[in-house]
Amino acid sequence: MKEQFHAKMLRIHFMEADKWQGRPLYEALVAKCMELGLAGATVYRGLEGFGASARIHHTHSLSISRNLPIMVSIIDTEEQIQKLLPHLDQMIAGGLIAISPVEAIRYSQHSKSSPASS
Repeated sequence: MKEQFHAKMLRIHFMEADKWQGRPLYEALVAKCMELGLAGATVYRGLEGFGASARIHHTHSLSISRNLPIMVSIIDTEEQIQKLLPHLDQMIAGGLIAISPVEAIRYSQHSKSSPASS
């Protein structure tokens, strides 16, 4: 089945070393998304980047310490994204959040009339 709908894409940019209550921020964000019932969240680890610090962060084959760019991407309805935003105000000390309107297409194996989808 194919379902097309208007949605919002939320992208949260921060650094790998960022924490929330003692755990990596990206883990805490994914857990919060699950807790709130969002459709899904994907964490991307960047190879190189810079932000407000104007300092380039990148991988080095000899580097032990890593503080690479991280992006968490979430696509869901505007209502679901709005549920998450107040939590981000508490969780994110430094970073960037971008919200964009998107046209989403969801594919699933079961049709709406299928008993398996009930």
